[in-house]
Amino acid sequence: MCLLDRVNQWDATTIVCSASSHRALDNPLRAQGRLGAACGVEYAAQAMAVHGSLLAQADGAPRVGYLASVRSVQLHVPRLDDMVGDLTITAERIAGDANNILYLFTVAADGQTLLTGRAAVVLDATLLRI
Repeated sequence: MCLLDRVNQWDATTIVCSASSHRALDNPLRAQGRLGAACGVEYAAQAMAVHGSLLAQADGAPRVGYLASVRSVQLHVPRLDDMVGDLTITAERIAGDANNILYLFTVAADGQTLLTGRAAVVLDATLLRI
């Protein structure tokens, strides 16, 4: 499932993507005919995955990443599917090492912030100390 349409810009720390799939009636995240705002976390996760893939091109093959946690999520609207304009998804890498990455993310449309949050991505779970 790919929800993003394009990468608008990216650099070593930030990626900005856009998507129109929130308006699609066959969006796989729709439930009971609507797309709740919390589904924006998946849009952000996909942007983070694309960012990792783009960064990995310089270092070799991309690694599999796992969304380990999502924190401080603030939903500013109840749903995404009633947004007329495309979604703009921004993910900014604010910390990390070779195995753990912390991103801030924002999903916006029509000049309005729809949701924000923070996500931790783990690239190799076997390296985690428990």
